[in-house]
Formats: sequence, structure tokens, C-alpha cells
Amino acid sequence: MVAEKYDLFSNFDTTTGTLVPVGSGGLSRLYNPDYRNFAPRISAAWDVFGKGRTVLRAGWGMFYDGFSQDMFLGHLPYPTFYAPGPAYNDIGPLPIQQAVLANPRSAFVPGQHIYATPGCAGLECDIFAFDPNIKTPYMENYNLNIEHQFSKSVTLQLGYVGSQGHRLFRFFDLNQPSQAAITAADLACSCINDFSVPRNFTNATNNGAIYIFQENSTGKSNYHSLQASLHVINFHGFTSVVNYVWSRSMDNSSDGEDFVPNAAQPQNSSNPNAEYGPSNFNLPHRFTWVASYELPHMTGGWQRLKNGWGLDSTVTMQSGQPFTLNYNAEDDYSGGGDGYDRPDVIGPIIYHKHDPSNYLDLSSFAMPCTVTAAALANPSGFAGDCTPGTRHYGTLGRNALSGPTFKQWDLALYKNTQLTERIGLQLRADFFNILNHPNFANPVLPAFIADPAANINQSCGCGFVTNGAHEVGNGSYHIVATGDVGIGNPFLGGGGPRGIQLAAKFTF
Repeated sequence: MVAEKYDLFSNFDTTTGTLVPVGSGGLSRLYNPDYRNFAPRISAAWDVFGKGRTVLRAGWGMFYDGFSQDMFLGHLPYPTFYAPGPAYNDIGPLPIQQAVLANPRSAFVPGQHIYATPGCAGLECDIFAFDPNIKTPYMENYNLNIEHQFSKSVTLQLGYVGSQGHRLFRFFDLNQPSQAAITAADLACSCINDFSVPRNFTNATNNGAIYIFQENSTGKSNYHSLQASLHVINFHGFTSVVNYVWSRSMDNSSDGEDFVPNAAQPQNSSNPNAEYGPSNFNLPHRFTWVASYELPHMTGGWQRLKNGWGLDSTVTMQSGQPFTLNYNAEDDYSGGGDGYDRPDVIGPIIYHKHDPSNYLDLSSFAMPCTVTAAALANPSGFAGDCTPGTRHYGTLGRNALSGPTFKQWDLALYKNTQLTERIGLQLRADFFNILNHPNFANPVLPAFIADPAANINQSCGCGFVTNGAHEVGNGSYHIVATGDVGIGNPFLGGGGPRGIQLAAKFTF
């Protein structure tokens, strides 16, 4: 149970439509404790022929998650300006509010306040709440495998590994309008402006529409895999481990936070079941081969030069991770107001997987609305694109697209020399990505969103934007990062160019 010492948490009461403090004068607690977290586990092993060479193993277990402090103090939902969690809602004796620069265009003036008075006037004071009946997430893990030893050096293991996730964390926008409300509002006021559909609840300070998010435990997942592993241990100096996994991971939320759009929040919170699809980390195929070979010992002269040589090799190949196209608040194409709509699919999805500058053909996708005649005549921007009554949630499924594959071979050559009885020297040369094979990052990187708006001509819902005139070009989505820099900072491995490292290591 997570609580706050001074009763500074707050929650949104869906029955009254109000924000209520937790503790004295408000709700008794943020959420009801879950005391039924029983986690049994069972496993068995069977020596099939009684000779210790063929073993059948099986196991099943339940594993409960913990409540991360991010759920209370560090939410970063895409649509909101400021809504970190139940500790930061605008209520209570010491509300934590936002303040903006008093005059961002002016220089610093001694004796004058840099920031304006904190509050909600003219700003969104959005809410992040907790489902009072939220449950502890848990996983069921299970496996069945058989392992056979062919000799003292060679073993083979084949198996099935699976899991199911229950009551996983995700969050909804409780104030998101339904499709019927969107269409009705559009037709009633002929709204073609951004984020114009009214929401059910408004902020009492400025009567503006606010976002009301609520963390819940309605997420689910399942994982199925067939796995094979061949081990060769010190066979005449040769050691090898070959692994292959075929798997499928599906869920309706891959994270408790929206580090990328729709990882936790549905595109349409009134239809959360539509988010079921491949997990953000789904990899259908993965192959690894790690090998080492020590050259045979030779007799005669020059033994220090002739002996101690060896090779290390690592080969990795895997499928691409899935991704989704999301507009990055260019316009409220759906009318839902959350700013990261998905497009419609209007044709067969075409990839050019060997060309990162032409990776995905965007002519297969379109804005989820009918473009206005004014926008067709003067496509100078994305605001006010949609004909009233045509806005809807896009038909592209969550994680329906596939990113580039990963292939890399690392090789090392080393020489071990015993200098004295107690001191040894290893000289080695490591070649990372020795074939210099290009590996590109998932299209959501480096911006953590794959936004097609910069590549789509609004006048036809397709094409490629080359400049402000929205000229139709080759209609492609570009991949602009490699895996080693896609997350923002370079790191060793993971898709960089060929790298060579020379090293000397003394042991004593």
C-alpha cells in the first residue's frame, strides 16, 4: 500500500466529477489495498530413461509486481501540459501548481519576478488519478523443455516458454469524448479548429477543457515461444552456444507509462480493446551464436609465440520491433483532443526495408478525416484541415508496423602469454560489427514517436512533404538514426559502424 504522510495525495471521484483530497476531509485512501497476492510455484524434473542423459523439465509460477513511485510522482502522458500524478493535482493545503515566465521575450530585470504567480488561469491544470479498486499486477510463467546429452561435450535443449500478464497497469483519459460526441459537436458548431470538441468536465478556474487521466489495472498480455539451444563445451578447444527463439508477445499495453504513444494510453479510451496487438518489444525471431576456439598447443621452439592464440565470435540476428504511426499534435484529426492520432490505412502496406530513406510507403496512409476545400486550395498548414463531422479515430492498429531487422557479427582475436609464474599477458583485437553491416533504429527513435505528418501532403492524404509548400514527392517515411544513438546518447554495440579495439590485459 502506497500512502503519503501528510495527506497530500488527491484523487478524482468519478461519481461526483470532482477532485477530492485523500486523508482528512476527503477520501480515506488513494486506493484499496490488495491482500490476496498469493504466489504459488511448482516445478518438476524427470530422468526419462534413468541414465542421466535425457531430462524432461516443467514449471509454473505466479509473480507479483510492485507499485512503482512513477505511478504517483512521475507520469508523463503525451497530451497534457502538466499532470505528474496524484501528488501534484491542484488541490489541498499546499497545491503544487505550474508557473510560466512572466515575460519570456524580455531580458532578466533585477528586482522583478522571473515567473508569474503559480495557478491555472489560462493554463491546463490537468488531473492524474488512481482507480480506487486498482489491483496488483501479476504474471503467470510456465515452461516445458527436454534436454539430451549426446556426449560429455554436446547437449541439445528444446522447449516451450510462455507467460500471461494479468491486471497490468495502463491509464485512460476519462474526459475523452466519444465518437458520437465528436461528430455531434462538429456538426453543431461547424468546428474545424484544433482540439475544439468539448469535454465532459471543465476546470473551475478557467472553465477550460482539462485532461483527466486515471491509472487502472485492466492491461493484459501473453507470450508464447519455442526455444532451441545447442551447447558444445570444450570440444578440442572449441566452445559454442547456439540459441534460436521463435516467439510472439501480445498485449494491450506494454508499459505503465507512455514513453512512446499508446504504450499505456489507448488512442480511444472509450474503446480500449482496440489496442490489443504486438507488444512494443515483440521479436518474432532471434538467433544468437557465441563461439570460442583455442588453437591447439604446439611443441618445439618459439612456444611463447606459437601458443595461446584464440578466436571469439558472436553473431546476432533478430526481427524488427513493431511500431505505430502517430501524429504529433499537428491537428486534432480525430476530435478526441489527445493530440497523437493514428492515420487511416487506405492501401497495402509497402516497405523498402533496405533503404532507410524510403523505408515505409506513406501513400498507404491518410488523415482520419475528410480535408476541407479551403485546405485543398491552400495547403499551407495543418490547422483546420477537417470537414465538420468527418473526424474519427484512425484505423491503423497499435504496433501494426514492423521496424528494421538487426544483424551483427563481432569477432575477436587474442593471444595469451605467461610471462612469469605469476604474471600473464593477453593481447587482443576486437572487431565490432566486422562486416560493417548497417543496422537502423526503430522508426520511433530518436523522437520517441513515428510522426507521418511531416511526410504527408494534406491535400491528398498521401505523399511526401519537401518544404512548406507540401509538394508531393516519393511518399516515404525516413529512418534517421542507428540503434547506438537512437536513444539520445552513443553506447557500445547495438548497431554502430565497424569498430576496432586493441587491448592489453595483465593478470597476476
